[in-house]
Amino acid sequence: MAAAALFLLGVTGAALLSQHLEPVSESGEPVLFVVSPGESLRTVVARLESQGLVRDARVASGWARWKGLAGSLKVGEYRISPTSSVAEILDQIARGAVATYEVSIPEGLTAVEIGRRIAEAELVDEAAFAAAVRDPELAAKLGVPASHLEGYLLPETYRMPRGLSAEDVATLLVEHFMEVWGELEPKARERELSLHEVATLASIVEKETGAAPERPLIASVFHNRLGRGMRLESDPTIIYGIPDFDGNLRRRDLDNAANPYNTYQIPGLPPGPIASPGRAALEAVVDPAESDFLFFVSRNDGTHHFSKTYREHARMVDRYQRRRGRK
Repeated sequence: MAAAALFLLGVTGAALLSQHLEPVSESGEPVLFVVSPGESLRTVVARLESQGLVRDARVASGWARWKGLAGSLKVGEYRISPTSSVAEILDQIARGAVATYEVSIPEGLTAVEIGRRIAEAELVDEAAFAAAVRDPELAAKLGVPASHLEGYLLPETYRMPRGLSAEDVATLLVEHFMEVWGELEPKARERELSLHEVATLASIVEKETGAAPERPLIASVFHNRLGRGMRLESDPTIIYGIPDFDGNLRRRDLDNAANPYNTYQIPGLPPGPIASPGRAALEAVVDPAESDFLFFVSRNDGTHHFSKTYREHARMVDRYQRRRGRK
């Protein structure tokens, strides 16, 4: 009888242990759970129990120690489902499978605007990101041929965890840019264009583009002008070089030769990118359309009229800009 009782007790104990390792619920939404620096296994499992994510903290702690996970729990923010078992939950935390958040960065934003957008998603401190972008040591470390990261933060939709440093976030964006550059570099070499030249010209193409299909044509205009020794005469470059631009480009701005980004006054490309170009703009620069166009003017509907001669361009400016201003 005693042996039978001990056997039944063991079976019952094993069944109870197994039950304590099972999910607390068959349904339910994931719960945000944060593992903070310095937290012990005992503290973590106690909070998991208090938040209704495990049935018994002592059993969870014992299971973690048996599996060798006691010192492997990673700091971070996790989405933990009440439908997950103890094994699944602790494995998730040990792997560092943290919660991530989506942030979309459109083409043509400046580094300051990108920092603001990521900060609004509560994924980085805006001031810290601005400092990282301006850090010449970080730029050199990432292989950026400039003293800052303007133009090298690839526009894309990202998923990031909270808790990354500003340097980590900037690095993520630059590394994506460099991946695209690696694909485009052979065509850039064929045109004898450096990384910085491609990034700079692509940023101008990006800011001048209203309709995405026009990027290769706009790139061709700038290539043609550079090839003939003509100035680029791009308004967005001037605007980038004006501190606290008020939205009104004046004649004195066009005449200001002290602005290093004034492509009405300086020959060739400006000192560096004026915004973050996307993949399509970068591709347009290394593989532009074949054209004889030297000018373009906005039709005021997002598209442009392209011209081969200044005479034709002047007529189009009169049609689309001056007459519009007289209405």
